[in-house]
Amino acid sequence: MPFATGPFQRVARRLLRSPMFTMVTLVTIALGIGANTAIFSVVNAILLKPLPYPEPSRLIGVYQTAAIVGLNEFATSPSEYFTFRDENRTFEAVGIWNGGRSTITGVGAPEEVRSIYVTPGILEALCATPMMGRQFTAAEWMEKGTDAAILSYGFWQRRFGGDRAVLGRQIRVDSKLTEIVGVMPKSFQFLEEKVEIIQPMQLNRAKTTLGNFSYPMIARMKAGVTPEQAKADVARMIPVVNTKFPPPPGFSVKLFADAGFKPIVRPLQKDIIGDLDKTLWILMASIGAVLLIACANVANLLLVRADGRQQELAIRAALGASSGRIAGELLTESFSLAMMGGAMGLGFAWALVRLLEWMAPSYLPRLDEIAIDPRGVLFAVGLSLLAGLFFGSMPVLKYRGGNLIGALRAGSRTLSQSREANRARNALVVLQTALAVVLLIGSGLMLRTFSALRNVHLGFRDSAKLQTVRVYVPDGQVKENEQTMRMFQEMERKLSEIPGVSAVAFANSVPADYNNSTDVLYAEDQVYAEGKVPPLRRFKFVTPGFFQTMGVPMIAGRDVTWTDIYDQRLYTIVSENFARELWHDPRMALGKRIREGMKDPWREIIGVVGDVRHDGADQPAPPTIYWPLMMKGFWGNENFLQRGVTFVVRSDRAGTQGFLEPVRQAVWSVNRDVPLARMRTMEDIFRGSMARSSFTLVMLAIAGGMALLLGLVGIYGVISYSVSQRTRELGIRVALGAGQGQLRGMVVRNGIVLGAIGVGLGLVVAAAATRAMSSVLFGVSAFDPVTYLVVSAGLLAAAAGASYIPAYRASNVNPIEALHVN
Repeated sequence: MPFATGPFQRVARRLLRSPMFTMVTLVTIALGIGANTAIFSVVNAILLKPLPYPEPSRLIGVYQTAAIVGLNEFATSPSEYFTFRDENRTFEAVGIWNGGRSTITGVGAPEEVRSIYVTPGILEALCATPMMGRQFTAAEWMEKGTDAAILSYGFWQRRFGGDRAVLGRQIRVDSKLTEIVGVMPKSFQFLEEKVEIIQPMQLNRAKTTLGNFSYPMIARMKAGVTPEQAKADVARMIPVVNTKFPPPPGFSVKLFADAGFKPIVRPLQKDIIGDLDKTLWILMASIGAVLLIACANVANLLLVRADGRQQELAIRAALGASSGRIAGELLTESFSLAMMGGAMGLGFAWALVRLLEWMAPSYLPRLDEIAIDPRGVLFAVGLSLLAGLFFGSMPVLKYRGGNLIGALRAGSRTLSQSREANRARNALVVLQTALAVVLLIGSGLMLRTFSALRNVHLGFRDSAKLQTVRVYVPDGQVKENEQTMRMFQEMERKLSEIPGVSAVAFANSVPADYNNSTDVLYAEDQVYAEGKVPPLRRFKFVTPGFFQTMGVPMIAGRDVTWTDIYDQRLYTIVSENFARELWHDPRMALGKRIREGMKDPWREIIGVVGDVRHDGADQPAPPTIYWPLMMKGFWGNENFLQRGVTFVVRSDRAGTQGFLEPVRQAVWSVNRDVPLARMRTMEDIFRGSMARSSFTLVMLAIAGGMALLLGLVGIYGVISYSVSQRTRELGIRVALGAGQGQLRGMVVRNGIVLGAIGVGLGLVVAAAATRAMSSVLFGVSAFDPVTYLVVSAGLLAAAAGASYIPAYRASNVNPIEALHVN
């Protein structure tokens, strides 16, 4: 027999002779390897894999900060785009973009799709070109130039069936005739935007002023340029902007110069993943701890298995087998188990990744790229080898050559377990318990976080009874603002006639839909230092009845009326926290006047409403100004109207399929060309805002549950084996008069002592480890005493329970059989 195959054949025969041991070991390893490989595949796709663009390390996002005026981070402006494009020394290409939603008509049923507007430089920075057709021409980039669009591959296939004759065809985008000039390749992905139409951002440089910081900037650095050099270049250009463009009406160049703008330059990948990396690394560490627990369990199983082979191994050593050869055979068995378990783990990981794709959590970027790729397979193989080395080294270290000779001299029947062997098994159990404590505390903290999020007061009531639906009427479809407003009002009337509807209203956005506007706000009775910019405030645009429909309380004053809106009366409503910040008492805010911009008219505060968590359940309610949806003299527009609105319908039928169809028909009975989008209940919207917390909770709960189960199995196994090895001792104790309760207590105490040591060690580790979780917690401290106490008490109780079965068996030892000599 060839030497290379002999050990593996012997290992295979031994494993087949112990099917229960083999199956338990393989399943334990597979769970640990599979869970870690699945999480690694997520981390790999989101954090480690380069972006799908040529030389992605040269791509950066450019933002700014202005600590002097309280702005931590904000985007760039058209004036900065023109300046950076012309004056930079470090960029190969640079551009700005803006995302939105467009209404598509003239191609089947009306539809609202995700669209982006880009300047020259954006597609060039991404090295993206249409697979069919062309880029935009100079005439199409001009303000009021020809309307053109490039389609995504998916939209081209879905709406045009992949027809190559689509080039040159005209469709209506927001009621404007738009020529299709190109189709992007199937592989093209614009960041994490599910883009279906790309259009040129038509800017007029001659009309551009300072300000309007609303546009994310993407730049491709020249070869050899570092992000630090690019940042220094941007810092050099920021003051130049103030010399090239005039300030907007009511502002001065000095105000912009004194704001202290400083650049933020970061890898483009960071723009995509945000702060998700913290959550993913926490999950990776948690699942890694589960693998350590699994390895400790397998190590204990192998130690028990090696104990049964002491005599065999001792005889082989006495016959001349070297320590290296015996160690090699023991390691061969360990590595064989590890690789077979790893192969099973890959199948488990594949199933977990498919489950993740099915769940499709919206906040996970690059979800389509998560897969068990070659890097994931290599990770699983490497992890299997490390695991095999870890748990295989335990019996190797225990049964070195000298130990085996001692075992032979001792004899098989009278050989008692050495303190060293017991210490090894006990140490592994303590390790398992400690890691279980850390994971259970982590999942307990997330459970408390989720409970706090579920119980937080959102600022409105009965979220499950609030059905929302978004519509958009472009000015190309209905020109006049008042006519558009009356159309919205007629839709509201039709919706109110649906059976079961108790209230209807509309606004430009609803809480937690992230359709936010912010701007500076001036109060007439406040004094502002020269050059001092007031803090940014959240702006919302509402109509009569919106607060009542949502269930937002009116703290003081009154709501706006339709007469106020159509007569263009200079009224507004503010949130309670804004009123208290400026005037300390909500009632004192009534009659005060505020305005946006230095040239806009002052508007009187006629009402104060309760605070609303517009940014999600885990974020505080921002001070908010509620403007009428239609106004004169706002944001520099003589006639202002928000043409994209969300209707809120209060009904016990909200969210049911039988309710959505009447909602569609009510809107379409007023305007058949208006697409309906984002038909969700407010409960669904806020559940989405808690998606990351719920995902983290589920993953940590699974990790904690696996850790607890494996830890208890470890305690049970060690105590059970200890009892089996102490049968003779226990028989002597019974013969000498020891009672059943005394024996049970002795064994259970052993399990509790092991658990207590593990819990103590785990609490120390958890105190350090959970500090990293602070960013994902809400309403609970990382050192929450309730969580720590409940987990500790629960684990000790579980350890006692796991010890009871072997304790019961020990108390029923027959002394005659225990002392019988074969």
